[in-house]
This record gives sequence, C-alpha cells and structure tokens, in this order.
Amino acid sequence: MSQKTVKIIISLAALALTVSGCSFSTTSSSTSAGSNSGNSGTDSSIFVSENNGDTWQSLVSVATINARPETIGSLNISSLTMDPQDSRAIYAGSYDKGLYYTYNIVNGWNPVAGLPSATINDVKVDPQNKCIIYAAIANRLYRSADCSRNWTQVYFDNNLGIQVTTIAIDQYNPRNLYIGTSRGEIIKSINSGDSWQTIQRLDEEVARIIISPLDSRLLFGATSHNDIFSFNSNTDTDAVSAADRNFVVENWWDLHDVLKGYNLGNDFKDITTCAKDGTVFLATGKIILRSADNGNTWDNIKLIPSTDDAVITAMAVNPQNSQDIYYVTNTAFYRTLDGGATWTTKKLPTSRAGRFLLVDFNNPNIIYLGTIKLKN
Repeated sequence: MSQKTVKIIISLAALALTVSGCSFSTTSSSTSAGSNSGNSGTDSSIFVSENNGDTWQSLVSVATINARPETIGSLNISSLTMDPQDSRAIYAGSYDKGLYYTYNIVNGWNPVAGLPSATINDVKVDPQNKCIIYAAIANRLYRSADCSRNWTQVYFDNNLGIQVTTIAIDQYNPRNLYIGTSRGEIIKSINSGDSWQTIQRLDEEVARIIISPLDSRLLFGATSHNDIFSFNSNTDTDAVSAADRNFVVENWWDLHDVLKGYNLGNDFKDITTCAKDGTVFLATGKIILRSADNGNTWDNIKLIPSTDDAVITAMAVNPQNSQDIYYVTNTAFYRTLDGGATWTTKKLPTSRAGRFLLVDFNNPNIIYLGTIKLKN
C-alpha cells in the first residue's frame, strides 16, 4: 500500500466522527455490540452509543504506527472524563494500568507515557485550557501543561496509605483547584496546584467534589458513606493581598437533616449536576434523588426496580436537559427522557459490569460506557 493511500484512509477515518456526533461506523476501530444492545458475550472496556443507548459499539483500538492491532479492551475502567472545551477529547483512567486519551475515538486511544502505570482515581481537564490536565494517583496529584506529554507532581501526602480521591476545577477561575482525600480533607489551591491549604476536615473519605455550573462559588461534596454537604468558596483569588480570604469556607451545610427521610444507605455512587439548569442529582446504590434548589429540597426519582432490588453502579444526566437521566447496574442500562415518569431498560452490551457513564455535551445522543470485569 502506498503512503498516499494510507493518508487517504486515515483522513476518511478522521471524518467519520465530528463534533456534532456523526456515525461511529468504521471497521478499523470498532467492534459491533449488536443491533439490540444485548450481546452479552462482548468483553470490552469502553462502549459508545450514538442513539441514547439503543445500540452500542466497542471502540477500544489503540493508535499505532505499525500494522499490529492493539486495544484497551481488557482494561478495568476507573474513571471517564471529557474535556470541557472539546467533547471528542476523552480521558479513560484504569485500575493498575494508567491513563489513556483520545481526541477522536474513531482514530483510537493513546497511552499516557509520563504517568505511572497505576490506578487513576480521577482525572480532570482545565475548563479554559485543554492542555492543562490533572490526574490523581494514590497519594499524589499530577499536572500536565502540555497536553499529556510531560507531567509534574504537584501534591504529595506523606502517608502512603492515603488516596487523592477526587478533583474539581473552578470553571470561572481555573487557578482554583480542589481535591479530596481518603482521610477526609478538602484541600484547595489558588495557583493551579503550586501550593495548598486544607479548608475542611471530615470524618471519612471524600468521594466526590463538584462545582455548580451556574455559580462556581457553590460546591457540593459527598463522602463514601453518603454524607452530603455544600459550601461556598471564594473564586476571585488574590494570592498577595487576600490570601486568607481565598481559603475561607462559608455557608458550610451538612445536608443530613434534609436527607434523613430517604434511605441513602452507605453505598455512595455519584453526585452530579445538569450544566444547563444546575439541577443536582445524587445516586446511591439504591436510589436517585434530584434537587432543583441547590439541595434545599429533594425529589426521589421513581425507578423500575424497588429500593430493595435496585443495584445502581453509575449515573449520568444530559448536560442540556435535566429530564434525561441514565444509570447502569452490573447487567442493565436504564434511560428516562421524561424525568423518571417512564423508563427504558436494556441489557448491557457486554458480559462485564457497567461502572461509568458519560454524556456528550455537544451531542447528548452520544453516551460513553466504561466497564469492569467482575471477579468470579
């Protein structure tokens, strides 16, 4: 095959997926998961649907310069993150195998060579600079300022048993960076990770920190045992004249009293928001709650299984429409497009268990599914 022919083939593959979400169908990078999303024999780490979960494709090829095919199909996915500026740029963290990224999933995945081949607890991309990326690994936080080419360790806990569990970046002022730890600290940097200060200490692991898409001064968080809280943090930083003000936590609110009427249990899964209207969603292993007023009141979304039978493993919401809610279990995918009034359910396109859902903010018909292989 001539060099010119190779270039033509690569160009055609690059055109198969656009920002607006055209078809994923290419034979070089995808393996069909069946027309009815019910092929339980497909053993793969990442699937993509372009029709709200009706059908799925396994897209796990690794971009290589030789003819030898490679895939990330055997990875167990520990995190999935989308670049806030480019929905085609996806970062997939794995258990024990490091971080991978793609700028167009049809063209394949790329390994991040500058990070340890270890478990990725979380990864986030700067909302205003797509080349600044943060990755949480064990007791450390790493930062890249050149699109994953080189990485610098910007946080280290002297206790090797402590994990940096979650990352949040202020979309209004990305110099403001928050991390949570398994020891219970919420730690803030006002200079993109160059220095840090603990702003809150909790009694258990901080599982997630998120920032309101409508007001970056408002943050929500959750512990691994479903203690939910909200607080305000300064966003207009001035590291010289107002250093103390930069780290003040205001309006700290433990939502225990508001949520005590719901059977949250101790199995936290996720807390997220709808980018368009700021609606907050909380998922545990048994229920999904929704708040349209920043946590003051909550609505228990009715699921198809009873609370006793529900086994939620991941949740996602359409960034453009808070009525579109998705969740997965070890074996099934659930979708509602009317706020929970009715649900569609389908068998997962794999013998693996669903662990992450990610919705494309430019084309919400596109959904990414990350999986893990369950131990026998």
